[in-house]
Amino acid sequence: MVKHQPLQVYEKQVLVSFVTGIYGCRWKRYQRSQDDTSKWECLWFIILCSSFLLLLIWAYFWLAAQNDFDEFNWSVYNRSGEWRDETIPILASTTVGFSYISVLVILAFFHISLGQQLNLYWLHKIGVLATLATTISGVVSVDDIWADEWDVLLVSLQFTAPFLHIGALTTITALSWLVAAYVVRRERSNFQMMVLITYMIIVMALYLAPLTFSCPCVMDSRNLRPRPDVMGRRGAPMLAPENTMVSFNRALQHGASSLEADVTFSVDGVPFLMRDRTLRRTTDVSTVFPDRQHDDAAFFNWTELRSLNAGRWFLERDPYWTVETLSGRDRSRIVNQTVCSLLEMLRLAVRANGSVLLNVRRPPAGHPRSRSWFTDTMWAVQKAGISHKRVRTVTWTPDTDKGRLRGFQQTTNEKLSVAEIRQRGITSLTLHYSKASHKDIQEYLANNVSVTVFPVNQPWLYSLLWCSGVPSVSSDAPQVLRKVPYPIWLMSQNAYRFIWIASDLLSLAVVIIIFSFQNYHMIRWKMSGMQNCNPEQIMLSAVPLRSNRDVNIMKEKLIVSELNDGLTSTEELSLYPENGNARYSHGNSFHTEQMG
Repeated sequence: MVKHQPLQVYEKQVLVSFVTGIYGCRWKRYQRSQDDTSKWECLWFIILCSSFLLLLIWAYFWLAAQNDFDEFNWSVYNRSGEWRDETIPILASTTVGFSYISVLVILAFFHISLGQQLNLYWLHKIGVLATLATTISGVVSVDDIWADEWDVLLVSLQFTAPFLHIGALTTITALSWLVAAYVVRRERSNFQMMVLITYMIIVMALYLAPLTFSCPCVMDSRNLRPRPDVMGRRGAPMLAPENTMVSFNRALQHGASSLEADVTFSVDGVPFLMRDRTLRRTTDVSTVFPDRQHDDAAFFNWTELRSLNAGRWFLERDPYWTVETLSGRDRSRIVNQTVCSLLEMLRLAVRANGSVLLNVRRPPAGHPRSRSWFTDTMWAVQKAGISHKRVRTVTWTPDTDKGRLRGFQQTTNEKLSVAEIRQRGITSLTLHYSKASHKDIQEYLANNVSVTVFPVNQPWLYSLLWCSGVPSVSSDAPQVLRKVPYPIWLMSQNAYRFIWIASDLLSLAVVIIIFSFQNYHMIRWKMSGMQNCNPEQIMLSAVPLRSNRDVNIMKEKLIVSELNDGLTSTEELSLYPENGNARYSHGNSFHTEQMG
């Protein structure tokens, strides 16, 4: 027998049950708690947030690297010898992992906002560690196979920084509600002050972050240069097998003004087009010449090369997931493609009144044409009848042979100073987009040095380079860039400055209002004399008895006050189970409730 206290009116809290159930598998109310989270669970919360940030950067990296998926698959092929689209499992695992960790982070913040103790379920802990380990192993693998690709992060930030800034500002402003609740509604401590100071530093850093941005598309539209010319890099390899006649035709049909090709030399002196060292990936050499499938392509004669099929592999492997979009006529043309000679491609460029860029691979040691390969190239150019001014070649000739190629436009893929360019007689540069900074491009153009940037396959990168003033780009996807008639976004300095300052002021105002509201709410709470009680605990105020249709009466929890030798005459409670019922007395009246 104990002194009777009024029973609690328990209202079902669906949101709390949902949050604690999924996050910690604590579906029942007596499993939940509003006590302080243990240090061990705080450590798991830090691990969870760290995993989320790492996955966020990892996912952003692959979104930006979509421009170079072909380069990634080609790098893997050169290591493994087998062609597979390795980006599919990476993207699938990244999507699943990021979605899973994001849900857990959202639930964790809901726990904090609802005042619930963090208690991550052991199965989720295993999942978080597995996701974190998989992501770290992916980062290490990419750094080993594709280390240069990390530069895409810095390049993409030149285009996305203003929008990422708004997103980060919105997130940090929303988090002010939790920070304010933690700092204001508890007793002051050094850790709380550290949290507050850290939060304010992050907020101020975000407010001033645009001062460090360098966005070429923040400019006056009147200073925008003409649309960059698009060069078909190996034709249109997403629509037809690379370095074939049908591929070059498709590139010209989709607006390419010039063509780029990789040139190799047969043992009998015929320049032909092939990107790889061997013929395994893009021909059926493993079927026609199974004993020579690993031989260098340059050690085949022209008759042997013409006997190979260079189109069937594209239809069978579907490397860009585009075969289904091809018509029956296109497929029949592709399946009959053979190895393309340089002469055929040059004649096509002449008919289209276009120009060409040749990436020439010198024959290996011991090759019959190792000393006369430049003569073979000149022979093909002259026989095609194309003007030397419309032929650009990478600087592949030794200094002693440069006099023989006088009249060709000499190009290099090295990033040189203007003085070196003039000294070496180079008229144009072909640079990877990670090396083509806005400042360097402006300096080259000011000194009449043409710049072609490669590979440019995504509209965002094409827009960024357009704003930077690049005159031409080399692309594997001319059909994609054709649909970009204007930069995706272009903003004047004054407009961006207004958006930046207005966003900062709005965020600051919201943060101040949230902290003020939390402080005012805390003052009222203290003045009311209330104690911090768990909504799952028994209320200390009297509650009128109502029907079961209106409320659910807590029957299993009682407030035990003082234990005396006897009970007062006015309030007693009996817990004699009678057929599953509990009987209690209040004053001189008795009430019976069904025990749960």
